[in-house]
Amino acid sequence: MSLVARTRAQGVETLTLDSPHNRNALSVALVGDLAAALTEAGEDTGVRAVVLTHTGNTFSAGADLRDPPDPDALVGLLRQIVELPKPVVARVTGHVRAGGLGLLAACDIAGASTTSTFAFTEVRIGVAPAVISLPLLPRTDPRALARHYLTGERFDAAEAARIGLVTAAGDDVDAVLEPVLDGVRRASPQALAETKRLLTARVLEAFDRDAAELTALSARLFASPQAREGMTAFLERRDPEWVV
Repeated sequence: MSLVARTRAQGVETLTLDSPHNRNALSVALVGDLAAALTEAGEDTGVRAVVLTHTGNTFSAGADLRDPPDPDALVGLLRQIVELPKPVVARVTGHVRAGGLGLLAACDIAGASTTSTFAFTEVRIGVAPAVISLPLLPRTDPRALARHYLTGERFDAAEAARIGLVTAAGDDVDAVLEPVLDGVRRASPQALAETKRLLTARVLEAFDRDAAELTALSARLFASPQAREGMTAFLERRDPEWVV
């Protein structure tokens, strides 16, 4: 059974992350299912835009620590979202952590409800937000990103919008996104594809330049003793040994 549900209405394909048992964590299976769904949506001439959303109260908890995807697979998924010749719009009504924030940054437009929360929690388990930096660094306020990367603290939807992590936030995320989806439905497929190419050029430059280095960094850190301690502490719901 696929971990990504698919529905379509008026040319908009909605892909719903549907792995509630692990809060839509990025497992090998979820990354594979989402990549397959994106490929089909990208090739389907009946799809004008893609909405990426979720079941439950969490958009994505980040990498599945019990079944983490290969860093190359995650790079491929993020690049696929950036390169898809159709707008990809994130719809968030819950919490987003770590690798899930990479999915948001890869999307062209992101709307969030005011109840959503965000955190780059990598530093708290002994790793770094390496691969997800490929779409994040070109699109997000650098001073704010420094704070949130280095502290792992939780922040709200208003802050996410202020720093460029999401496009807009509101009490009703569907009302926030209604004019967005109306706009893409009125646009020509050719114009959308070429305009997206203009907008994503700098992001793709980062992939071309830095993907190999950041993939190697991610693999090295996840194999380190501190990461093993951090992930064990997380799964055991205790503080890691370095907390002072």
